[in-house]
Amino acid sequence: MDDFYKKLQQENLNAKQPLVIESAQGAYLTIAGQKKLNFCSSHYLGFAVEERIKKAAKEAIDKYGLGTGYRTIAGTNVLNTQLEQRLAKFKKAEAAIVVAGGYLANMAAIQTILGKEDVVISDELNHASIIDAIRLAQVKNRFIYKHRDRTDLEEKLKEASVLAKTPKENGENPLILIVTDGVFSMDGDLAPLPEIVKFAKKYGALTMVDDAHGEGVLGEGGRGIVDHFKLHGQVDIEVGTLSKAFSVIGGFITGKKALIDFYKQKARQFIFSSALTVPDTAALIEGVKILEESDAPVKKLWENTKYLKDEFRSLGFDIGNSETPITPVMLGDDEITLKFSQRLLEEGVFASAIRFPLVAKGKARIRVIPSSSQNKEDLDFAVSVFEKVGKELGVI
Repeated sequence: MDDFYKKLQQENLNAKQPLVIESAQGAYLTIAGQKKLNFCSSHYLGFAVEERIKKAAKEAIDKYGLGTGYRTIAGTNVLNTQLEQRLAKFKKAEAAIVVAGGYLANMAAIQTILGKEDVVISDELNHASIIDAIRLAQVKNRFIYKHRDRTDLEEKLKEASVLAKTPKENGENPLILIVTDGVFSMDGDLAPLPEIVKFAKKYGALTMVDDAHGEGVLGEGGRGIVDHFKLHGQVDIEVGTLSKAFSVIGGFITGKKALIDFYKQKARQFIFSSALTVPDTAALIEGVKILEESDAPVKKLWENTKYLKDEFRSLGFDIGNSETPITPVMLGDDEITLKFSQRLLEEGVFASAIRFPLVAKGKARIRVIPSSSQNKEDLDFAVSVFEKVGKELGVI
């Protein structure tokens, strides 16, 4: 056993340690006592410091306390059911189920309905939680299609439809599930959801979209990618996270009531995990209320996004094919990217260096995520720092 622990210790010697945040996650962060512009977190709408949301959490604690528990035993507070009802209405879906995290939501969505003899077709750049969920389900017939490639997707569907003609051991026909991220978190591009839905109908497949980076960002009032493409009722499973634009914690699934009821009875990630805490749930309800009342935070986010992208382009930075606030500043070389991120931090801007294995070799980038909590002066400061560091390192 000593050798085992020595090996772990050796592997940990060069492990990257996360920076410790000493403040709220607003337009700026405090790191090691210094103020840094926040271009790292996915708190798109500034809800992490929204006064209404903080007030709702505090008042809920005074009324209900903090405790939670298993939803299926004594953990379903009235706020938990209110949140699910509000999310379903907000997403224009029949019903919703909330679990402790977006990762768990993807696991529940896939593992609960797919078995070994079913078929899954997945975009090659899907999130790790989708990959892990497919592994957990132990699906034998797995197809990976080229990123956003409609032609390759249809080829995989043709193969899948042949497999689906052979009944499973229980006599039922295998399910075919097409699963994709809505917004791809490293490039900021969108899944071609209308075409995916069209193919699903043609080949009798179910559709699932993980809209983690679309919730609060895309569609009317931040209702997500399905609303963005006006596909309500045509996507079978919508998965969302509550830790990004909503700035709290948790994950959810929306869809037909029959499907959501099935998840509540069968999903192990729901049955054997604790409910969200009282303040978390109250904060999320208030966040949904804010977006139902006004799309102002979403509009501000997109105004900031357009301004930032225009400024980066004018300086000569390559920002890839982003269609969302996720803005990759493409640098290519791993070492230059790491140095660029370090220099940004020294100059007062916190933005992540994304390198292999998170992205392919030669595709390293600085991932920039603006927020509606930032103003033009904040963005101008960031652009000036990017320009200074870009020229210093010979990038522009």
